[in-house]
Amino acid sequence: MPAATRKASALPPLALYVHVPWCVRKCPYCDFNSHGVGRGAELPEAEYLAALFDDLDADLPLAAGRPLVSIFIGGGTPSLMSADFYARFLEGLTRRLPLDERVEITLEANPGTLERGRFLGYRRAGINRLSLGVQSFQSAQLGALGRIHSGDDAVAAVAEARTAGFDNLNLDLMHGLPGQTPELALADLERALALAPEHLSWYQLTLEPNTEFHSRPPVLPEEELLWEIQDLGHERLEAAGLSRYEISAYAQPGRRSRHNLNYWRFGDYLGIGAGSHGKLSAVDESGRLWVERRWKTRQPEAYLRRRRDPRGFVAGSSRVDDAELPLEFAMNALRLVDGVAMADWPAHTGRPLAVLSERLAAAYEKGLLVEDRERLQASPRGLLFLNELLALVDDAGTK
Repeated sequence: MPAATRKASALPPLALYVHVPWCVRKCPYCDFNSHGVGRGAELPEAEYLAALFDDLDADLPLAAGRPLVSIFIGGGTPSLMSADFYARFLEGLTRRLPLDERVEITLEANPGTLERGRFLGYRRAGINRLSLGVQSFQSAQLGALGRIHSGDDAVAAVAEARTAGFDNLNLDLMHGLPGQTPELALADLERALALAPEHLSWYQLTLEPNTEFHSRPPVLPEEELLWEIQDLGHERLEAAGLSRYEISAYAQPGRRSRHNLNYWRFGDYLGIGAGSHGKLSAVDESGRLWVERRWKTRQPEAYLRRRRDPRGFVAGSSRVDDAELPLEFAMNALRLVDGVAMADWPAHTGRPLAVLSERLAAAYEKGLLVEDRERLQASPRGLLFLNELLALVDDAGTK
C-alpha cells in the first residue's frame, strides 16, 4: 500500500491491536493464536518487546501519522507479561505515534491467581481498561471449558482491579455451555452484575474448527434452551442498566468499547505481534477507496526469528476485492444494534447509495431492517437472522 496514495483526512479512525500469544493452558474451545506454556514459565519479554517495536516501526508508514483512538492487547493471556513490559511498550509507542486524547487502552487478563497482584502496575503503566476472561462462575462449567480459575478467583480479581484504580472493566461471559441450564446461565449473570462491570461481553459458545471441542464436541444445551437463555439473559441485562449495543456486547451509558466500535464501524487498525491481523484503507489519486488486510507470522518462535529476516514480520497481505467490500462492511456494521448512517455505505464500500436502497426491499419486507431510510440498521429479527440479512446486503453490493 504505497504511502503516496493515502489521504489521511478521507480515512476512518485508526486503532492498534497487539497480540501476546502465550497462555498457561490452551482451552479446548479456543481458536485464537494461543500457545500453552504451563505455570511459572519464563517468557522472552525483552526479546518480544524488541520484536513488537521492530514490527511497529515497519508498519509506521501505513499509519501516516494518524492518531490512535484505541489500543487493545489481546492473546493468549497478555497478563502473563509484567507491568514493566507494558510500561516500556507504551512509552515506546508514544514516541512513534500520536494518541487520541481519549485513547482507550485495554488489556485482556486471566482472573486466575497467577496474574493477580499486577493490576496496580498495569494501571500505573497507562492501561485504562481491563477485560477479564471470566466465562463462567460455576465450577462444573469452568472445568468443562478448561479454565484455570474458579468463580471466587474471578470475584477476587475484580476486587483487586478496583483497588488498583480500574474504573472501566469488562467481563467476558459465555452461555450455552456444556450442562448449562437457563437457571445456571442466569446465576452467572447475577454474579457478574453484582460486580457492577461497566461492560459485559456475553456470547454463546460455538464449536470452532481446529479446536479440541470441534474434534470431540461436548454435549451442549438444546436449541430451545439456548433461545430461552438468550431471551432471559438479554432481559435481565437490560433491566440492570447494561444496554445492548452489539449482538454480544452490553455497556453502561458512555462505556461502549471504543476499540470494538472501531472494528464494527469498519475503522482501520494496525496489527503487531505473532499472528496479528491489520486492516488499512487508502484513497488513490482518483479518489477511489481500497482496503488491504495484512497478517503477521503466527508461531511465536518464528515471529521472533523474523527480527533477523529481511522479509520482516508480514506473513501475507491481500487487497479486498471491490466486490467484497459491501459484505465486509455489512458483516461488521449490522452487528451494531443502532446500525450505521446510510451515508457510511458509499464512504466505506465505494458503491452508490442508490444501489443499496434499490436492492434491500426484500430485507424491509421480511422485517430484517428497521424502517429508517437514514440508517442501515438491523431490526431485532435481523439481529437474530443476521446471515439471511447479510446475504441480501451482499446481493445489493454485487449488482
